[in-house]
Amino acid sequence: MNIINQFKRLIPAVMAAAVLSLGISQGAVASKWDAKMTPDEVEATLDKKFAEGQYSPKGADSCLMCHGKSEKVMDLFKGVHGAADSSKSPMAGLQCEACHGPMGKHNRGGNEPMIAFGPDSTLSAEKQNSVCMSCHKDDKRMAWNGGHHDNADVACASCHSVHTDKDPVLSKNTEMEVCTSCHTKQKADMNKRSSHPMKWAQMVCSDCHNPHGTLSDSDLVKPSVNETCYSCHAEKRGPKLWEHAPVTENCVTCHNPHGSVNEGMLKTRVPQLCQQCHASDGHASNAYMGNTDQGSTVGGNAFTGGRSCLNCHNQIHGSNHPSGKLFQR
Repeated sequence: MNIINQFKRLIPAVMAAAVLSLGISQGAVASKWDAKMTPDEVEATLDKKFAEGQYSPKGADSCLMCHGKSEKVMDLFKGVHGAADSSKSPMAGLQCEACHGPMGKHNRGGNEPMIAFGPDSTLSAEKQNSVCMSCHKDDKRMAWNGGHHDNADVACASCHSVHTDKDPVLSKNTEMEVCTSCHTKQKADMNKRSSHPMKWAQMVCSDCHNPHGTLSDSDLVKPSVNETCYSCHAEKRGPKLWEHAPVTENCVTCHNPHGSVNEGMLKTRVPQLCQQCHASDGHASNAYMGNTDQGSTVGGNAFTGGRSCLNCHNQIHGSNHPSGKLFQR
């Protein structure tokens, strides 16, 4: 009988598809086998079960008989992974066992291990991810191996929720919340006075980063930091007649892209920022040129008045003016 029709006949209590809900840690409890088996024993038992290949002839119907009390598990059928009418969905093949492995004798008391996902799983992140990557190995994830998240032993289920209608990390309204649950420093920076509009979901982490890995620094979506920044800040792109070396080299030399307490997301206020390179360049170390009082009052010199160095050198990202060598026009 078609599995969808069978769901309609089952009472609400008999609705579920797997052992654990991927990516959902709240309220999760350790599996029965975790109390009596070591992680190595669990993995060895699973390898043996795969070698034997004892899948249930009834597929998901066998799982539903026991795992029907979890609303979180039932949510699988609201999303793409539980779509029985999709040829790309696990439900079109081995159903629950496509991800959780062959049942074997698991239905006889639930003590025989199945593949479990999430923070409470005894399986390593690599083993968990091998299940996901068996289907999701494409050009968007080709650099996963050796990437930042892979090297940090992050499991797919740490970020993604499969047993749900909408995966939070795939929604721009909730993506940042998922990412900053680990990247707390960046979360703090985003809430500083000068930052990209990420806390309002006008930008998301994946606009600049590919969490599945790239060949660029910090898993950037573009080949370099500058190319990533130029995707939005095209007016800063060169070539310029007069170029400023740190600008052409790397935007983060001066800026913290996640946010700063300084104007323009600058790492340090000017003139201190400028003096990191220009400590002894002419008036850079003795800038009494601001106002007529020659620095006799606070705000009366080029170091403390207004925008400091930028009062004069206002084309700091480069100039196309024939007389713009000093970035003054």
